[in-house]
Parts: sequence; structure tokens; C-alpha cells
Amino acid sequence: MQKLISYPISVIYYLLFSLTLIIFHPIQWVCFNVFGYQAHKKSVDYLNFFLIKCTNLVGTRYKFDGIERIPKNVPIIFVCNHQSMYDIIAMIWFLRRFHCKFVSKKELGSGIPSVSYNLTHGGSVLIDRKEPKQALPAIKGLSEYIEKYNRSAVIFPEGTRSKTGHPKPFAQSGLKILCKYAPNAYVVPISINNSWKMVKFGFFPVGLGNRLTFAIHNPLKVSEFDFEELIEKAESAVVKGIKI
Repeated sequence: MQKLISYPISVIYYLLFSLTLIIFHPIQWVCFNVFGYQAHKKSVDYLNFFLIKCTNLVGTRYKFDGIERIPKNVPIIFVCNHQSMYDIIAMIWFLRRFHCKFVSKKELGSGIPSVSYNLTHGGSVLIDRKEPKQALPAIKGLSEYIEKYNRSAVIFPEGTRSKTGHPKPFAQSGLKILCKYAPNAYVVPISINNSWKMVKFGFFPVGLGNRLTFAIHNPLKVSEFDFEELIEKAESAVVKGIKI
């Protein structure tokens, strides 16, 4: 029944969602090329604010628990499970004070209004998961960037989105590089719930009336753990916070 009701609502939703991406693409360009990083960052923040407002039209609500746990004025590595693109939209807006940069697949770097421009100009990195010789140096550059500017990197160690909410085993290579070259960073695990329900029917129609929750766990200072213990603690915290 929900799927049937969602069809006409989803048409309106995707029209507004797409229009938002198209409008903000030239805004980003002007902000970046004329006014620089801070203006571009603000434009990206408000792009995602309006994208979130679009999702409100299909009954989506958001809750972030534990933002106060995140250390300030230090490099941050957010380690999260991944369920849909809505994970990213929500994190950019609700964690905007931390300047989130993403480890994303290279396919997103072209062809998508606003999204591709931000990924290629906003400090995130695009990697080819089949080419470690390209991916690992790119991730190293991101870690050096957050170390220098006290910003944050977001990595989804599962490597791909979970279509059912059940977490997949974490890959270690990308996170290991981030920790190695950002020794002053804190790893902050985040458990994401119900984001997958937005796309439970696929891209179309969109799932209705979902409450997306982001549980932020206690930070782990990179310099206080060896890597094996660090990733075990981070993965355990993320998995325990996922509710199926």
C-alpha cells in the first residue's frame, strides 16, 4: 500500500530534489571561483539543508544522538555504516561545523549537478576501488588535509551500501591510511539506522515516513591505540548501534 501511495508523491519529490541540485550547481561555482573555500562550504551546507527539506516532504525525520561527544578543533575520522545517499546529505548538514569530506567512488565525480562539483572541488577524494595504486595515495592526501586544517573525513569501511540495513564486514586499508597520516585525529564511530528504508523499493518510488537516526559513539584517539585494536573498537561500536 505504501508503495502505491508513494508513486505520485515521489514524482513531486524527485522534481524538487533535482531542481535543488540544478539551482545550487551555479551557486557553488560562483562561491568557489569568486569567494573561495568558506563561501563554497556555506553553499554546500545550504544545498544539503534544502535537500533535507525535500525529504521532509516524504515524511523523513532525522535524529542525531551524541553530537556533543565529538571533539572540537582536532582532526576527525567519522567511521560509519552505509545505507543510502541520505547518510551523506544528513551528515553534511547536521555535522556542518566539522567540515565533512568524503571518501567516494570515482563514478560520482562527473555527471551529477551539484554533487559532482562538490566532490571534485570541496576537499573530498574520489577513488577507484579496483585500483589501490590510485586509491591509497588519494586517501593519504585526505588524511594530511584533515590533519592540517582540523577538519573531518567520513569513511564507510563496508565499501558499499547495505540494502537491508545489515552491516557488512569492514575493510581496513582506507581507514588505516587515514589513521597513519592523521596521527592527531580522533576516530568517531557512527551507527546509521533506517536510511536504507528510503530506497527499499529501489530508486523509485521513495520510502515514506522514515525516521533516520545517527548514533554517535565515544571518540577514540588514534595515538592511544594500535590499529588492530582501534578498528575492532570502532567496528564493534558501529555494529552494536545498528538496529534491524
